[in-house]
Amino acid sequence: MRRDVFQAIADPTRRAIILLIASQAMTPNAIAEHFNTTRQAVSKHLRILAECQLVTQEQTGREIYYQLNGDKMKEIDKWLDQFRKIWESRFNELDKILLTLKNDKK
Repeated sequence: MRRDVFQAIADPTRRAIILLIASQAMTPNAIAEHFNTTRQAVSKHLRILAECQLVTQEQTGREIYYQLNGDKMKEIDKWLDQFRKIWESRFNELDKILLTLKNDKK
């Protein structure tokens, strides 16, 4: 079953995993050390993130390292950008109104 990216990032543990591996690749055991949960639970979260292509795996010797897939994160950012533009526009309008009110008080 292919999962939706937004379902994957809806979970706080998966968001925390993304933050952990954003700066460096990590093994599942190293990731699991940061959580009060089982190694199996962390592996399940990693599997979901991998299914959504948010993380990639690289095997080095006997270890598997997970790293963030920046291209997939860009897709999320692109989708969010439409909302960012709406809110920036609304805040700019609010700034204009507040400035007008401030000038009217003078």
